[in-house]
Amino acid sequence: MTNKNDLEQVMLDLGAKARAATHHLAEADTDQKNAVLQEAANQLRASCAALIIANAKDMENAKASGVNEARLDRILLDEARINAIANAVETIIALPDPVGVALAKWQVPSGLNIERRRVPLGVIGIIYESRPNVTADAAALCLKSGNVVILRNSSEIVESARLIHQCFTQALAKIGLPEACVQMVPTSDRKAVGHLLQGLNGQIDVIVPRGGRGLVERV
Repeated sequence: MTNKNDLEQVMLDLGAKARAATHHLAEADTDQKNAVLQEAANQLRASCAALIIANAKDMENAKASGVNEARLDRILLDEARINAIANAVETIIALPDPVGVALAKWQVPSGLNIERRRVPLGVIGIIYESRPNVTADAAALCLKSGNVVILRNSSEIVESARLIHQCFTQALAKIGLPEACVQMVPTSDRKAVGHLLQGLNGQIDVIVPRGGRGLVERV
């Protein structure tokens, strides 16, 4: 990004696209959402070689930055881990669809029947650190629950996360849902997190941090 105004506009555009996509995803039935997740899992497996190459760049950059062994292990992707990520997405397919489930029913004195049902939250912003698998886990869980998501990953996994995200956007496009249902912040600028936390002019409904104490406390 060249300046503050450019970054702010990029983030606001993400928010606007996310909000527009909520209506499409909220109307998607269970079969559609599961079809997206299955296609994403297929794409992840098909992209295994490319993911390993992308991850090697992340590992090289992380080592050059002095990242410790424990964090390097969290960043690392190999064939087994990529298959595990795809398997985790398929596990979410098997979960019951929470949308529309009746939580309570009662009748008021006038005879009117009232139900409390689960509905999507809307747009969720998820900020996470050095685990590439969180990209897929977060996207899959949000899609299953009918929520649009904006992902903001650590700069340490930017190449890996970008390709995993691409697997989901390709799956969405193939099934006929907006790619904006799963978006990723396209910059490592830390100021982008500030924009997310400010809510993007009311377009973000919930922020979820996934990381260390410092990240959680900031949120």
